[in-house]
Amino acid sequence: MKDWTKLAIFAGIFLLLYFLPFEGVNLQRAIIEAFLMLQEYAREHVLFCLVPAFFIAGAISIFISKEAVIKYFGARANKILAYGVASISGSILAVCSCTVLPMFAGIYTRGAGIGPATAFLYAGPAINVLAIILTARVLGPELGIARAAGAIVFSIIIGLLMSFFFKDKGMSDGELVNPEPAGQRSRSLGQNVLYFLVLVFILIFAAWARPEEAVGWWNAVYNVHWYLTGVMLIVLLIMLFVWFRKDEIGEWVLSTWIFAKQILPLLFAGVLIAGFLLGRPNTDAGIIPSRIVATLVGGNSIGANLFASIAGAFMYFATLTEVPILQGLLGSGMGKGPALALLLAGPALSLPNMLVIRSVMGTRKTFTFVILVVMLSTLVGWLYGFLF
Repeated sequence: MKDWTKLAIFAGIFLLLYFLPFEGVNLQRAIIEAFLMLQEYAREHVLFCLVPAFFIAGAISIFISKEAVIKYFGARANKILAYGVASISGSILAVCSCTVLPMFAGIYTRGAGIGPATAFLYAGPAINVLAIILTARVLGPELGIARAAGAIVFSIIIGLLMSFFFKDKGMSDGELVNPEPAGQRSRSLGQNVLYFLVLVFILIFAAWARPEEAVGWWNAVYNVHWYLTGVMLIVLLIMLFVWFRKDEIGEWVLSTWIFAKQILPLLFAGVLIAGFLLGRPNTDAGIIPSRIVATLVGGNSIGANLFASIAGAFMYFATLTEVPILQGLLGSGMGKGPALALLLAGPALSLPNMLVIRSVMGTRKTFTFVILVVMLSTLVGWLYGFLF
């Protein structure tokens, strides 16, 4: 960082400390809300969502060869296979916009093309089977169907556009600078598949949440999800003891730590800022009153849909929380078009999410990705509101 940049940061912090009216009740409440949101995030998401996701990302980085990633997700891979797998990933991983980040970083740094990688990045939190079912049940079947179809199509369009804009030529196996030697790992393909399945099941069961509205099979699994998580952890320990060498486990842990130290500080900073601006869901404790948001998303104008997309992009939604929030906003006069726009932009993006994406793929690509999500959400929301 250059000296003038540091000076500007120091000057900005000084001016904020000098002029901010800390004695004001609203400001005090917003500051407290920021830390309450961070505490809630740490309690509900770090251990049960992010930690398993970091270990999956570390495993991808160590145990999946670059050749394999390039073959199936590289820019020169079969487009139907690459985008098909990426676009349906959310039906398996019921994760939020932050939990998907370590896995995205893992496949992107291993050589995945920008197109399939960003398709996965969008689809991971956006195409969540339970969230779609809950949307249809609580907000209406039309909105649920529109959300599912929009998210699947969006992931493919966004991936293709990102690949086109940045001329992602990718790598082929022959272009790898340091190709991994054959036979480096001692496990069979089947053993590696089972190992990754167990890691994914640990993430799914540990992050399993009870929805606001009862869904029979989901609640049945919720009642035993800790037992299922424990069983998967025991299976994982057995696999590590039988199939893995000590040095491999050490490399896995180190890779996991590298992802964690890169991502967690940015996530925590983003959660603090989001909590300060908008507060936790349904608290109206942020510096921006929720009534202003509700007023700006009424009707079905382009402006209302654009504002809903932008607001959704910067807000943080834990898995499933967007449904009760939208239920309240619709009751306050929010239009159906802006509701869909928020559903398409909100779960896939958040301020913490943007900060981390920028650290992985740079400012230009992150800005383009965010703009594509916001613009497509605005357009589809407006069309949906116009038709329905």
